[in-house]
Amino acid sequence: MLPFSRFEARTILKLSGPIVLAQLTQTLMYFVDTVMAGRYSAVDMAAIAVASGLWFPVVMTMQGLLLALTPIVAQYYGSKQTKPVTHFTLQAMYLAMALAAALFIVMLYVHVPIDLLNMDETLRQKSLDYLYYVSFGLFPAAGYMVLRSMFEGIGNTKASMWISFVGILVNIPANYIFIYGKLGMPALGGAGCGIATALVFLAMFVAILIYGWFSRTTKRYRTHPASYRVHLKDIWQIVCIGTPIAFSIFFEVTLFACIPLAIVHLGPIMVAGHQIAQNYSGIVFMLPLSLGMATTIRVGHLVGQQSLTELKKAVSTAIILAVMMSFVIASLTFILRGSIAALYSPEPTVIALAASLLILACFYQVSDAIQVVSACALRGMKVTKPVFFITFIAYWPIGFGLGAVLGLTNWLVPAMGAHGFWIGIIAGLSVAAVLLAIILKRTLLKLELQAG
Repeated sequence: MLPFSRFEARTILKLSGPIVLAQLTQTLMYFVDTVMAGRYSAVDMAAIAVASGLWFPVVMTMQGLLLALTPIVAQYYGSKQTKPVTHFTLQAMYLAMALAAALFIVMLYVHVPIDLLNMDETLRQKSLDYLYYVSFGLFPAAGYMVLRSMFEGIGNTKASMWISFVGILVNIPANYIFIYGKLGMPALGGAGCGIATALVFLAMFVAILIYGWFSRTTKRYRTHPASYRVHLKDIWQIVCIGTPIAFSIFFEVTLFACIPLAIVHLGPIMVAGHQIAQNYSGIVFMLPLSLGMATTIRVGHLVGQQSLTELKKAVSTAIILAVMMSFVIASLTFILRGSIAALYSPEPTVIALAASLLILACFYQVSDAIQVVSACALRGMKVTKPVFFITFIAYWPIGFGLGAVLGLTNWLVPAMGAHGFWIGIIAGLSVAAVLLAIILKRTLLKLELQAG
């Protein structure tokens, strides 16, 4: 039986509380986008689903690479070293701006994959317009990600919480203006969400700069670094730790984001129903994800302090908390599935389809919680390469591969559409949970042997 520590539970929950609010608020922005566009038309909701299939992998992969800064900062913080925190934050900012520039260029050619899809012309154009507008938010988004990772590395998780509130305050009126054409702006429908999202990223970046300048927690880090030069060796360290994280997130995000692209030929109703279930699942996933992010911070601090006993207690406690949380989420989802679907769309056919998909979403909550906390604990120890291989195998050959067979072919059963893909998701996340838990156990045993 895994040991449970009340002290570690309080510490992790204290760290995760603001992260939960920040993550939920940011996901709420996408919920607002989906609902406001869905109220405009089902086609506009589907356009956001299709565009997100390309946009989310781009922005989340960038975030994954920059998340390497959190364990680096956390370990220096745990060992009470100040100067390396400032230095690595600066180097991460250089890397972030380079990444944003490269991805902005890639987004200029996003019409190439969109044109390959068999879809309605109106849906295609709205998807392209959304992607064009939102790409201007890449630079402030990259800057915000760096500063958030630094704040969380030093244990200040409240920063992202307060800044996320700024984001939602900008998002709602900006959506209203650009979707429905208010204050002299044209009515862009779902494409207007792209402009709103870019403005949100800009507002959040400016807000976190201001917060960092006045926060007492960053006072000791508001010093000039020893050098403003680009240190390729240190940037390479960030890249080496962050690349497996980036690809791991990419594999998971694309597992979900590519499903709308795969089923788009089945019509807007199928896409909209899947989009509702996916959006809700993304919202509730923020709870175990936030717990995992707090685990990364706590593990990083304990590694820096070289406290192996507390490290093992923190990891096991985090997993127990995640499993308990997942049972609650699954139960509430099953009971409220019809009401949840009705929040997104007034159309009975869309509600019925989404409610049936939400039943399937209940089945992977436990495995999803275990895999994300295990991956985040390994991240706190700077062990990221095994996560890369496991997520690829579990999410794509197993998850998406099985989903495509069940959803689009008659090889095993009559084609199940979106339902087949959700069964694939259950299988993929279950495999990931088992393999990551094994790697985590072996890593802790290895640290124990090294400590003598």
